[in-house]
Amino acid sequence: MDLIVSRMALDEQPVEMVERKGSGHPDSICDALAQTLSRSLCRHYLDRFGTILHHNVDKVLLCGGRSHAQFGGGEVLMPMELYLAGRATTSTGSQTIPVEELAIEGSRRWLRDHLHALEVDRHVVIHSKVRPGSRDLTQLFTRGGHDIPRANDTSIGIGYAPMSRLERLVLRIERSLNEQSRSNRPAWGEDTKVMAVRHGEAVSITIACAMIGRHLVNLDHYLTETAAVQRQVERLAAQADFAEATVRVNAADAPAAGSVYLTVTGISAEAGDDGEVGRGNRINGLITPYRPMSLEAAAGKNPVSHVGLLYNVAAREAAEQIVASLPEVARAECYLVSEIGRPVNEPAVAHLRLATHDEGSPAEVEAKAEEILRSALRDLPKLTKRLATSELDLF
Repeated sequence: MDLIVSRMALDEQPVEMVERKGSGHPDSICDALAQTLSRSLCRHYLDRFGTILHHNVDKVLLCGGRSHAQFGGGEVLMPMELYLAGRATTSTGSQTIPVEELAIEGSRRWLRDHLHALEVDRHVVIHSKVRPGSRDLTQLFTRGGHDIPRANDTSIGIGYAPMSRLERLVLRIERSLNEQSRSNRPAWGEDTKVMAVRHGEAVSITIACAMIGRHLVNLDHYLTETAAVQRQVERLAAQADFAEATVRVNAADAPAAGSVYLTVTGISAEAGDDGEVGRGNRINGLITPYRPMSLEAAAGKNPVSHVGLLYNVAAREAAEQIVASLPEVARAECYLVSEIGRPVNEPAVAHLRLATHDEGSPAEVEAKAEEILRSALRDLPKLTKRLATSELDLF
């Protein structure tokens, strides 16, 4: 492994932009269903065969439907359609694996659990288009034994730490709105988007929040609810200690013309918005153009050998551990490049970028950071187990 350590500036950028797509955004739904299917397959493979078999189910497309939203009700006129595609082991020996059943039932369960106004049986049609994998990639998956899987792609994984104040605020805003929508604010849909821009110590935050017609009496009631969203976001921004915060909610609304962001289900996909895996949040839950980012879609990839998943998570966790363990390091970035067919714990290139305080020995700090990264790579089998069995967030 070619391991490089270099330095970067400690100074904070004067301008920062951060975005998060909420759990009900069409792209986030696709990410969630891809990851749900991968975990369902992992559990099924482990239960029946004692090992995770080859799969990559990272292709999900949501085709929007049509609806008529109105205060006090509304209806979905044409259901949304979900297409789950990818590659998976569908049989081994004489045993058939119920991939289609796992895909459809897992998707239904996730939609019911996370979108409180969606009636899955009426509003969504789910198609499973998962097929067996190619012979060469399936063989590559098992080459080298289970202890040292071989990378099944040439890819880049990137992680950084720590999160900035603005990044933490954006995550907190979306999660707070989501929690409220499922408890005491049923008019708030889970399809939210947060866009925040910081200029110095002043922040501007634009919120899109799909409102649910059947929980709203009229336009005044709608405006009361959007005002409540604004107050909540302003309170969270104040807690983050920004000198100035400007918040706008559903900025495209034209109340005087009767045009507002009203839905039947709380998700924009009911009326034409579409979604796709990999178009939304990166694995830290954010879209951060001022930070290093991989365009890799992590959700749905197998956690054994697909470096598009493993390296992004390992790079993030290594950067986080470096910052947490080494007080001399203010910021860390980790870049990992794989080579298809190479052992997954041996990236072709690893690059650490460190911003340090003026203390300690630079050589000693670099050596400790290198060892943390090497340890993270040695622990990739443990990461595989966590990804296969836990609800580790990837979007």
